[in-house]
Amino acid sequence: VNADDMVIDLGSGDGRTVIAAALRGARAIGVEYDADLVAMSQTRATDAGVSHRASFIEADLFDVDLSSATVITMFLLPDLNLKLRPTLLELNPGTRIVSNTWDMGDWIADETVQLDPCPGFCTALLWRVPADVTGTWKTNSGELVAKQMFQMVSGTIRYGESNAEITDGRLLGRELTFNAGTSHYQGRIDGNRIYGTVANNGQRVEWVATRTTR
Repeated sequence: VNADDMVIDLGSGDGRTVIAAALRGARAIGVEYDADLVAMSQTRATDAGVSHRASFIEADLFDVDLSSATVITMFLLPDLNLKLRPTLLELNPGTRIVSNTWDMGDWIADETVQLDPCPGFCTALLWRVPADVTGTWKTNSGELVAKQMFQMVSGTIRYGESNAEITDGRLLGRELTFNAGTSHYQGRIDGNRIYGTVANNGQRVEWVATRTTR
């Protein structure tokens, strides 16, 4: 994280993650249900000289508006992660979600890092909220029919008289990549438009798609 980020730590405990983010220049908010831990965290932020960038609120994490966050951090048990998942998936595409140790079921992490040697609780899992690509898209050479399961994308694409299955379809936030036949597609999703390129046999041309139905 850096000064461009807004970090919200869910279940912020003694404030260490919020303070670490603030020391990197980010604005950071800790959400904690325990009033004593909130008071402790505020004192620690003042002692670290980051109270102007780090703040703490006493609240139920399910009642907090997360829409301003570019990064969500959490060290919660699996059932809470799953309960939060629908809310997290509604955040702006590209928002980074980082969990200590616990996953989010069948929403597989984009990246996983394990400290070695590990004194305990040393796995970090990173997700990027995927854009919505589901639907039928008119392209400059045919039609794309896309389905998605979180960041995984499948479907078909028609170009000219050819029809091909999508393979290796993946979303990282708004960035879409997939293969179809011998072609490799890259694109950026902007609402109901995709702008990108398609490469085939050493040639690369522009590729544009407009969603017609969901």
